[in-house]
Amino acid sequence: MYTVGQIADRLAASLVGDRSIEINGIASIQSAKPGQITHLSGTSYQQYLPDTDASAVILKEANAAACPAAALIVDDPYVAYAQVSQLFNHKPRIPLGIHETAFIDASANIGSEVRIGPFVSVGAETVIGDGVEIFDHATVASACSIGKNSIIKSNVAIAHAVRIGDQCLIMEGSVVGSDGFGYATAHTGEHHAIAQLGSVEIGNHVDIGAKATIDRGALGDTIIEDGVKIDDQVHIGHNCKVGKRSIICGCAGLAGSVTVGEDCMIGGGVGIAGTGPLHLVNGVYVSAMTFVSRSITKPGIYSGHTLHSENSKWRRNMTRLNELDELHKRIRQLERMLDTQHDE
Repeated sequence: MYTVGQIADRLAASLVGDRSIEINGIASIQSAKPGQITHLSGTSYQQYLPDTDASAVILKEANAAACPAAALIVDDPYVAYAQVSQLFNHKPRIPLGIHETAFIDASANIGSEVRIGPFVSVGAETVIGDGVEIFDHATVASACSIGKNSIIKSNVAIAHAVRIGDQCLIMEGSVVGSDGFGYATAHTGEHHAIAQLGSVEIGNHVDIGAKATIDRGALGDTIIEDGVKIDDQVHIGHNCKVGKRSIICGCAGLAGSVTVGEDCMIGGGVGIAGTGPLHLVNGVYVSAMTFVSRSITKPGIYSGHTLHSENSKWRRNMTRLNELDELHKRIRQLERMLDTQHDE
């Protein structure tokens, strides 16, 4: 339970209304009841503001006059809503300490205030930082490190020598540090595995969704930088690099050696693969289900996918498609020239 005043102080919000009103939950602006707080983040929801039953609303100053409840005025209501939602996040936690069924190698270094659940395995010379929480049946192999206050959920598998930063979250069933998909094919058709000798390095404040897979590098490391957010069932191939604060949505796939810049957004179902390493500069947004087959060197929003065809034909068609706008301009210019000649 929090008062409106306490919430306003946490958000550094300007408050119009009674500071002493008690808030016991959070809800949408349409369904909120007395005792709950809500937010107004999009213009399409303004119609619901005058009739909301919420006891408090997080909103911009421009909407405060129409608010029938206590108004918490901020510059970005959606970000403020995200912060307030954490106050009411009461998910179950593992008890402090190490469960009696967990296996911890004698050479592992376990920090203070840890929570390690049933049937967890921690390998030799692995370092578990202070405040780390590892849920049941997770496996952390040898020579790994997990930074302070990180959370590893049930059935996660972390392979040897993976390094994970502070305050990270890895959701159920994900695999970090599995061997990358690397083979050399002989003239006889046989496939010879290439040893994956690198590892995975994950920065601070990284979230990884359920059943995602991040492969270790073949020689150097696969790198996920600070603040990256990865959705469910994403695959990141060996030697990829994902820049700070980038977001990769569900079921996207990155082939080996793809570099995604900082502050990028990769939509759901996107595939990024091509001949040779691909690079996306900072600030690239790729729409859902888009296929990226070459590097992107200019920030912006990119979209597009086509039906498959013979590769050589598909490449020619895509080259011509990219020239469509220029061809259209030339045709319009020719039409105007013909119209002028006709008038004469």
